[in-house]
Amino acid sequence: MPPDSDPLACPWGWDELEATVAACTACPLHRGRTQTVFGVGNWRAEWMFIGEAPGEQEDLQGEPFVGRAGQLLNEMIRAIGLKREDAYIANVLKCRPPKNRDPAPEEAAACEAYLKAQLALVRPRIIIAVGRIAAQNLLKTATPIGKLRGQVHDYEHIPLVVTYHPAYLLRSLTEKRRAWEDLKLARRIFNQQHR
Repeated sequence: MPPDSDPLACPWGWDELEATVAACTACPLHRGRTQTVFGVGNWRAEWMFIGEAPGEQEDLQGEPFVGRAGQLLNEMIRAIGLKREDAYIANVLKCRPPKNRDPAPEEAAACEAYLKAQLALVRPRIIIAVGRIAAQNLLKTATPIGKLRGQVHDYEHIPLVVTYHPAYLLRSLTEKRRAWEDLKLARRIFNQQHR
């Protein structure tokens, strides 16, 4: 497992890490998966988007954020001047919870080393936590998403901004404006690093 003390030290290369995740049996979720959903995108991305867990389509296709929620995430990424392939996209969990239920704390804990290893390999300059579950797991808090938004958090010494999950935005169209505010905040923080 990668050392907890230095988030930028990773004993795995990309291929080895992906193979390790694919063979993982650390929690019971491995029994119901079609395949693991490792993550996609630019291995040297400056922007990393982290969601909660694969859904049914992600489990079938082996890629995070596909379907309507994935299309909206692509639009959100374009809104900040990037393409999906410019960013790196991953989930807290690498296996789908049954019936898309919320991840259990022990399931998130079992996958945490893999996410930290991805972070260490990518070395993003900013992280967007996509949705309540991702934000609460990354920040180790039960604080509601409404109170986590609108500020800059720290995850492994990297600025982290919280926004709503695209699946939620598809059901709550009035919240899209708030999600846009989150993306603008992230863009400001990112641009300040380049001064």
